[in-house]
Amino acid sequence: MLQKTFPSPETLQRFSCGLSDVAVTLGTLVLLGVIAYISQGTFVPFVPPNTVPSISLDPHYLPYYAGRSTLRMFIALFCSTIFALVYGYVAARNRYAERIMVPLLDILQSVPVLGFLSVTVTGFIALFPGSLLGLEAACIFAIFTSQAWNMTFSFYQSLKMVPHELDEAATLYQFTGWQRFTQLELPNATIALLWNAMMSFGGGWFFVAVSENISVLNQKYTLPGIGSYVAAAVAAKDLSALGWALLTIIVVIVLVDRLFWSPLNAWAQKFRLEQSVTTTGTESWLLDLLKAARLLRLMRQIFAPIGEIFNRFMSFLTPPRSFQPRETTGQQWSDRIYNLILLLLVGALLVAGVHFILATVGLSEVFKTFLLGLLTLGRVLIVLVIGTLIWTPVGVAIGFNPKLANLLQPVVQFLASFPANFIFPFATLFFIRANISLDWGSILLMSLGAQWYILFNAIAGAMSVPTDLREMASDVGLRNGLLWRKLILPSIFSAWITGGITAVGGAWNASIVSEVVSWGQTTLTARGLGAYIAQATTVGDWSRITLGVGMMSLYVIGMNQLVWRRLYQLAENKYHL
Repeated sequence: MLQKTFPSPETLQRFSCGLSDVAVTLGTLVLLGVIAYISQGTFVPFVPPNTVPSISLDPHYLPYYAGRSTLRMFIALFCSTIFALVYGYVAARNRYAERIMVPLLDILQSVPVLGFLSVTVTGFIALFPGSLLGLEAACIFAIFTSQAWNMTFSFYQSLKMVPHELDEAATLYQFTGWQRFTQLELPNATIALLWNAMMSFGGGWFFVAVSENISVLNQKYTLPGIGSYVAAAVAAKDLSALGWALLTIIVVIVLVDRLFWSPLNAWAQKFRLEQSVTTTGTESWLLDLLKAARLLRLMRQIFAPIGEIFNRFMSFLTPPRSFQPRETTGQQWSDRIYNLILLLLVGALLVAGVHFILATVGLSEVFKTFLLGLLTLGRVLIVLVIGTLIWTPVGVAIGFNPKLANLLQPVVQFLASFPANFIFPFATLFFIRANISLDWGSILLMSLGAQWYILFNAIAGAMSVPTDLREMASDVGLRNGLLWRKLILPSIFSAWITGGITAVGGAWNASIVSEVVSWGQTTLTARGLGAYIAQATTVGDWSRITLGVGMMSLYVIGMNQLVWRRLYQLAENKYHL
């Protein structure tokens, strides 16, 4: 209702007193004041093994705790965005780097990074001696690992799928590398990157609940935050405090969506590839307010000369790209030398791995983990198939209908943002009461976090389909199944690949906590590689932890090279817009 009744930018500009400028100024000052107040707690003295003050279950502290957690989330999101732009650009534009960086990204987005957080925390504490900033940085790093990978995959895939005619036009007009990036590549990737950022931000709430409780130097430290508040409420069996925490999470998710994601989503619609203006754009009252503020336009005019100087400097550093010649004999030899060096490195790693296995666990343990990996792989594939069948049509419906997007975006953002691990105890109790084996129940737990990658990428892919193509399909009478085969599936295929590969990685990662769950003194365990790693971590068996993580990485790399890489090539060659 607020979106429909708020005055338009043209109406706001008629006020001589500049109400929009007053609102924007006051809002900015309030935001800066809140950030300054919350940030004070990160600079308190801290020297291990001293403990951090315990979490109070008084609901009056919840706004402060929620602010601390939200600030960590946004810092991690900023770092993830920079990482995605740099890593994805280098991987997409350098064919030598691509052969290493893309498989490495496959591993990073699938290996449970939280298992190694205790190793990195010591380094973070050393960077900020005598300050709590070390623990804060470690917490932000854990959240970063939950956000960065699918954003990077999305940006990489968007760079590979730039429309041919636009790429050729940029070459003909002698665009510099910086001009090509800012005027073609980044705008083309904006919508998909934004929806993956929303997915990453939502998924980060799961890691907030875990990363605010850090174990280092045989000591457990709890950082102030809503995740640690929930953990304390569960430990104290305080249902009232848990209810207040859940209500606070709901309020925070809704506020972040309305004040941050909704304006960004409405602004990003200008980057759609359109030749018609018949569709109704996504609305945001806050974006209308910002557009009406004359103060922001004045600031843009003031800083425009600085931006122009920076653009010219970057254009000077990145000269125009020449036409790509046919592969020469010299390039073929350089590729062969590069492949030989890469093969030698991989061979050396395999020899080291075989030596480690023979010296520690033995070959029989390798076969055991391989079979357990097959069981977990089956669950991952079931999650992928079910998630695709359920959420792809929903994502297309939302992406094709701006009014439906305005209505359902907060809903899907809330569902994706709600920490799935808060539901695990209730699901475990249901499995116990219903006598359901965790071998099957773990599929449900894995899907709670992995399915949203498919939905958000389906929405982004549908939003990227030009309206003129949809109108043409309607004019020629494409309906139902024919419409899906001829327009929808080819158009969203590349976006679905990004959603699928990140959903599979998320499912592998979630298997660590989904194949071993507890309710009180009762523990349910599923047969699988995730349970193997979780049990090895519990007893501190680093040999089996390394073997389990290594086997999981081999499964992920093998699936990505045999399946996903070929699907990427198919999308780039056959379903390229």
